[in-house]
Amino acid sequence: MLLDLLFSSPAMFVIIILAIVYALTIHEFSHSFAATYLGDNTSKFNGRLTLNPMAHLDLFGTLMLLFAGFGWGKPVPVNPYNLRFQRWGGAIVSLAGPMSNFLSVILFAIIFMLLFPNLDFGIVVAQVFSGVGFYESLNMTAAFISMLIFVNLILGIFNLIPIPPLDGSKVLFAFLPPRYDDFKRKLTVNGPWILLALIFLDRYVGEFNLLGNIFYFFVNAVDKIV
Repeated sequence: MLLDLLFSSPAMFVIIILAIVYALTIHEFSHSFAATYLGDNTSKFNGRLTLNPMAHLDLFGTLMLLFAGFGWGKPVPVNPYNLRFQRWGGAIVSLAGPMSNFLSVILFAIIFMLLFPNLDFGIVVAQVFSGVGFYESLNMTAAFISMLIFVNLILGIFNLIPIPPLDGSKVLFAFLPPRYDDFKRKLTVNGPWILLALIFLDRYVGEFNLLGNIFYFFVNAVDKIV
């Protein structure tokens, strides 16, 4: 669990936490920005149209991150009836979060390649998580940028999973015609339990590892480019 790193490698713990705070902040801000741009000021009036991390961090979600290894930011309030493009407005707002994370991946990958042309992104990530030789051989700036790439990539991919309450479900629902409304309602009610089951199986059943394999595929793809 992430909290263990505080005692085994404090510097690594701080680097990962800062990367998570950035990724969550840009993600939730982008939801608010997209909603405001499309005509709904609900999030703006609730103080969410800001890059101040304190406006976006959820206390329970943060504690879950520290103690269970997964967590979440504070959901951005959106009134879909205020949005332009009634059918697609919600999907656009939902996509804004993951897209901001993917744009961050591109930005920090370019910075990483420019500053550290002789370093391998995958090796740096492995060193950060292992802590082996961290203080002696690993450049702190390279470690931080690599975590910004890694965390933004994982957060963006995870949120595109089409299971409520994740952003991908809003995109899926926008594409489904009205005859699937009953399916949407049932998935909305049961989605959080399905998601928790997937996370539990991924964490405690080694043979399952569905989410882990998905994340590994994309991290490996980025590693071949950076």
